[in-house]
Amino acid sequence: MLMGKETYFFTSESVTEGHPDKVADA
Repeated sequence: MLMGKETYFFTSESVTEGHPDKVADA
């Protein structure tokens, strides 16, 4: 998912919770 640095940062934070799929996808 290519949105933006802000979104990537937010996703990274959420991913840290327990969603490595998003990080890999991003």
